[in-house]
Amino acid sequence: MGRRALLLLLLSFLAPWATKALRPALRALGSLHLPTNPTSLPAVAKNYSVLYFQQKVDHFGFNTVKTFNQRYLVADKYWKKNGGSILFYTGNEGDIIWFCNNTGFMWDVAEELKAMLVFAEHRYYGESLPFGDNSFKDSRHLNFLTSEQALADFAELIKHLKRTIPGAENQPVIAIGGSYGGMLAAWFRMKYPHMAVGALAASAPIWQFEDLVPCGVFMKIVTTDFRKSGPYCSESIRRSWDAINRLSNTGSGLQWLTGALHLCSPLTSQDIQHLKDWISETWVNLAMVDYPYASNFLQPLPAWPIKVVCQYLKNPNVSDSLLLQNIFQALNVYYNYSGQVKCLNISETATSSLGTLGWSYQACTEVVMPFCTNGVDDMFEPHSWNLKELSDECFEQWGVRPRPSWITTMYGGKNISSHTNIVFSNGELDPWSGGGVTKDITDTLVAVTISEGAHHLDLRAKNALDPTSVLLARALEVRHMKNWIRDFYDRAGKQH
Repeated sequence: MGRRALLLLLLSFLAPWATKALRPALRALGSLHLPTNPTSLPAVAKNYSVLYFQQKVDHFGFNTVKTFNQRYLVADKYWKKNGGSILFYTGNEGDIIWFCNNTGFMWDVAEELKAMLVFAEHRYYGESLPFGDNSFKDSRHLNFLTSEQALADFAELIKHLKRTIPGAENQPVIAIGGSYGGMLAAWFRMKYPHMAVGALAASAPIWQFEDLVPCGVFMKIVTTDFRKSGPYCSESIRRSWDAINRLSNTGSGLQWLTGALHLCSPLTSQDIQHLKDWISETWVNLAMVDYPYASNFLQPLPAWPIKVVCQYLKNPNVSDSLLLQNIFQALNVYYNYSGQVKCLNISETATSSLGTLGWSYQACTEVVMPFCTNGVDDMFEPHSWNLKELSDECFEQWGVRPRPSWITTMYGGKNISSHTNIVFSNGELDPWSGGGVTKDITDTLVAVTISEGAHHLDLRAKNALDPTSVLLARALEVRHMKNWIRDFYDRAGKQH
């Protein structure tokens, strides 16, 4: 598969190597790998309605009248027609029920904000497929899978809700999202400021494009997480790559590696890069879900899982074989914490979902995020950013070429100070924070930093083990949202 995989393998946290792979970093974006059956996860709250809205397939052309059903969820238990608000989740690359069940923050603040909760599914994900089962069979059908079309879907849906729900017409809407959904929440406020009074963009790497941030920043943060969690942890991982290379030089070494890592299929020499990419992706995923309590987001994991992993990586100065046995113990924390797994499958980092296909197309067109490693500032093998390599891979898979400058052209890059009312929250443990807004830009474009936070920890449900930093972050976020709601009603009162 080669190193190119690392880019085309970053397929949205969704799934394995179902298609040509993306780099582990990129793959991770959205909200991490989704289960095959999202409804099987414990729900935060079950009393929502599942509804559908007929959307245009193409909002920006006049030549096609084709429509599709966009799925969305509504929960109005705490909604008040007088003085209430609408919290609108800008769905990202996966099944909306899964995001609904994993965004406990919205459920936790609904009563305080007298809010109706709306979770809108992103086109081409979950059940919202513009061309049904054929949506991914022809790249011409995928021409409508863009962030701009998704934002227009959200705008049309909000118009529909205000038109059809008595009492909703004159209420403020706040966009909320995490990761790619957080990028969409920020971009929605930028592009449709008349439709949302503000946005909470959690773990939203809106600057992970072109040269707005160094391409090595993502993997550097992953490495820092491991270094902080054990004195020789990152160094053990850095040394493991050469150990794998040496051990895989012979047939007996390949056989030994297969057994030592408890792999489901025998390794061949052609599998070695794939193996190293799979291991790299595991470390990336652990950095994203390094939560302070046991969780089941990507896999069943203990609290502070990197600390648990690093207990097995205390000494880098051991033989190659012992180092790789230690690496297996570390990998086993991620893949087999429950003790139920018989062998490790290097084609899987989590269960697959349709989202894989959609995200790989988006990463081949608009969402072009440069990643690189140098093996010095990070614990990975050196790999430079290679746009041509990505472009050729994308053309082979989808018949399209990436437009690396389009997102910054469309949404402004770092030149966004003319916008207002966006809270950008980032966890310092989250590798995506490297491409996020981590300093206030203006009085109303504000950054909230969570020192002990991994990937959008603030959007998860409250937990007794939440660190103080996330409690403070949520309190600040709610304060901003209350101010936006108050200002909206103040202005409405003056207009009358």
